[in-house]
Amino acid sequence: MAKDKEIKTNAMRILDKKKVSYEVIQYECKEFVDGIHTAQLTGAPVEQSFKTLVLQGKSRRHYVFVLPVTGEVQLKEAAKLAGEKSMEMIPLKDITQVTGYVRGGCSPLGMKKQYPVFLQEEALNYEKIYVSGGRIGTTLCLAVQDLIAVTQAKTGRF
Repeated sequence: MAKDKEIKTNAMRILDKKKVSYEVIQYECKEFVDGIHTAQLTGAPVEQSFKTLVLQGKSRRHYVFVLPVTGEVQLKEAAKLAGEKSMEMIPLKDITQVTGYVRGGCSPLGMKKQYPVFLQEEALNYEKIYVSGGRIGTTLCLAVQDLIAVTQAKTGRF
């Protein structure tokens, strides 16, 4: 009988292709609640757990912001960091069309298009952080510097 093979997400395939080391943490979750709940389910330290938000600038361009699950994006600071006049969250109904992911399973890696990525600078306080693996029930733990390198993320405060 064939051994069950792990089904890879786009995020995992990208990390594999770049030969980046990561840990996959699977958890039972019927539907997304929030990042704090996810960290508690996985046993990941809440302070090292980060969420991925997709925003749209006044120019209609999309941007990816990765910040602590306990934090909230400051739209003015995010706009300034991205060089936009203003910034807003994309409508929830557009998340899959824009990213290829569903709410609660949105990873900064492997979206439909390569959008500019911004990482909250407090991530630099940790060697590794936890981010969505690209589907609900999957978290990835990887080195902050690897995430920055693969996504070409800029760090800042937002």
